[in-house]
Amino acid sequence: MSIKLFLSKRFLSIPAMSSSSYKLVCLGNPLLDLQANVEQSYLQKYDLKDNDAILADPKHMPIYEELLKRDDLVLVAGGAAQNTARGAQYILPPKSVVYFGSVGKDVYAERLNQANEEYGLTTRYQVQEDIATGKCAALIYDHHRSLVTDLAAANHFKPTHLEKPENWEIVEKATHYYIGGFHLTVSPEAIKLLGKHATEANKPLALNFSAPFIAQFFKQQLDEVLPYVDYVIANESEAAAYAESHDLKTEDVVEIAKVVAKLPKENKQRSRTVIFTQGLEPTVTVTYDAAKDSYEVNQYPVKELAKEKVVDTNGAGDAFAAGFIASLVEGKELPQAVDVGQWAAALSIQQVGPTFPFPKQTYA
Repeated sequence: MSIKLFLSKRFLSIPAMSSSSYKLVCLGNPLLDLQANVEQSYLQKYDLKDNDAILADPKHMPIYEELLKRDDLVLVAGGAAQNTARGAQYILPPKSVVYFGSVGKDVYAERLNQANEEYGLTTRYQVQEDIATGKCAALIYDHHRSLVTDLAAANHFKPTHLEKPENWEIVEKATHYYIGGFHLTVSPEAIKLLGKHATEANKPLALNFSAPFIAQFFKQQLDEVLPYVDYVIANESEAAAYAESHDLKTEDVVEIAKVVAKLPKENKQRSRTVIFTQGLEPTVTVTYDAAKDSYEVNQYPVKELAKEKVVDTNGAGDAFAAGFIASLVEGKELPQAVDVGQWAAALSIQQVGPTFPFPKQTYA
């Protein structure tokens, strides 16, 4: 059996810099992706859907052993927020991004660190001594992907890890915060901790809905953290899941975005902006101005990429978020941030897994 490990042997040499240089703090669930191409019948065998993401039930656990026996298996450093953190660091100057999450004390965590080092991403993992690093089966069928996650160590992140003096110093000196919605299944308390600081310091915090099941099955946790969120990022299926779980009685993405944008907000100094991506359809943004009780609605067409250039759409949404949040860190306005997000997504889907090409390309 030959397992391809999608990690470069070439690492960037980055000079040591103080924690004060980190601009972006990301929080999420670090995972090692086990990626393979499958037939639709394999998805049906485990009651899986195209373009979906779920937490593994006991019936799904055989998937991981089955994938490990495959000759075409590719191991990719994953976890949605970690993908976004790596992508943002790809775009930003060295030592701009630090990522928090929980891993095991094992070779899989070492491989995650190696992949992150290639991009220059700094990790501050909470390490679990006796729990394995989490993994995600990324099942690819005809350019669609179905993700099945066994959180393992990622499920044991605690807010106290953020509160360690050496970590909280990084949090306090950062200018922007990004949260993967999957972390709502792990530690809403950690998200609130970052959210309260962001509110008090008037710094922007972005949250990605990440998957339809978050709005469906973690509705209370989502509702509790949204007051701290300045930027909501989601795709059209996640928006629809939010509308259904909150009984909005509409499938119109603009109307859904308006509802989310107008939700109560802790930081009154910042308007909330909702960004809904729709694959090849235009990206929709809605910003609510509470002072004027008005909305600014925009749609940004997606530049079509030739089908033969599309290698793998796994992680496209994470790449969009990377370009978007990196642009906010750089002080770009909303239209350009969306454009950079679309550029980053197009760049990533021409690679295997949620990765970016080297030599490094730059947005122009």
